[in-house]
Amino acid sequence: MLAALLWDVDGTLAETERDGHRVAFNRAFVERGLPWHWDIARYGRLLRVTGGRERLLAAMADETDAPVLPTEREALARELHQLKNRYYAQSVGEGAIQLRPGVRALMDEASARGVRQAIVTTTSRANVDALLARQFGPDGARCFDAMVCAEDVGAKKPDPEAYRRALDALRLPAVATLAIEDSWAGATAAQAADVPVIVTRSVYFPADPIDAAVAIGPGLHARHGWLPAPAARQVDRITLDDLVDWHGRMELVSTLG
Repeated sequence: MLAALLWDVDGTLAETERDGHRVAFNRAFVERGLPWHWDIARYGRLLRVTGGRERLLAAMADETDAPVLPTEREALARELHQLKNRYYAQSVGEGAIQLRPGVRALMDEASARGVRQAIVTTTSRANVDALLARQFGPDGARCFDAMVCAEDVGAKKPDPEAYRRALDALRLPAVATLAIEDSWAGATAAQAADVPVIVTRSVYFPADPIDAAVAIGPGLHARHGWLPAPAARQVDRITLDDLVDWHGRMELVSTLG
């Protein structure tokens, strides 16, 4: 039986990357007096590096005016990441980022039917708290039975540590859960922990190669475009019954051809 949904955050709960984190990084660069700017395309490439601080360090390799010493680069990355998180929280608090269509309806349905829910992300806890507070109120984190964030793990996705910690916190076997992800890295992390996963395509990962998911589709708001196709229902979104069906069938699908 499906006992818990394990939610990724960036790209899955909300399209946070393009108009949230990217913009906040650029504001941090300005405050720090750096001439750097990440446009939409470059940020999409940088997203292949998981973790904001790690992304900054990777980008510095292409900047001629970045600090030379590794210790100085690390210090600058930490400072910029803190500034970015502050600007991101401000943007979220002002309502710039909304939940993806279909997410809230599915969460409410799961809650009403006793299916537990957890956050499993390797983004910073401050970023998660800001989004949950805006969308669910000041006690938004209490809507979830467990929460695993960047500070809780030693290795970020695609490493499976975050999912293993979530399973330990929930005291559930992997087969009783279902991860909801948007990218190859997230899906790979779930699969490496033996957690079944569905993939809801996002703006920055519309065509990531996905293997061995129980379902792959364009988003929870639509019933068309899913593999496998959901059963006919009198609704226009993906429902908990659809997730239960996919989870029960465990018919693994792939976009690898």
